[in-house]
Amino acid sequence: MVKLEIFGLAVDEAGKSPIIVLKNEEETMVLPIWIGAMEAMSISMAINDVDFPRPMTHDLMLNVIDKMGGSLTRIEITDIENGTFFAELVVSTEEKTMRIDSRPSDAIALAVRTKCAIYAGESVLDSAGGPFPEQVETVLTTENSDQWIDELEKLSEDDTKYKM
Repeated sequence: MVKLEIFGLAVDEAGKSPIIVLKNEEETMVLPIWIGAMEAMSISMAINDVDFPRPMTHDLMLNVIDKMGGSLTRIEITDIENGTFFAELVVSTEEKTMRIDSRPSDAIALAVRTKCAIYAGESVLDSAGGPFPEQVETVLTTENSDQWIDELEKLSEDDTKYKM
């Protein structure tokens, strides 16, 4: 497993789909994952520390894990098949550690909230990863998160190429 961190969020110009881009610690490789608009919004809100008066779905999930005596210790992007990524939540309690099947976008949304580690299998990086770009263009940063939110609100779940 290779430890990754979030490099950024972008929108695929051709398909108008949100993409979460992960990078390795050495900044030699990136892993782009096409995600749904709602998950991109959730990740963006967590990255930008936007508070809501009531728990959103990913916050609710973490509340449930916490109330059941567990904690999210890490997430792992475990596989890719026919363009669809697979991930697992690693949840620990005093008694045991559990692995829970998850979409990568949901797992990343939870990881951002808990600041837990994100990992990907080497076979996933070999299949879907790419070299770190020589020139990095910042598309949308924390300072202009309102622009990112506006961009995401234009997207429809029906328009994205995310595979379930």
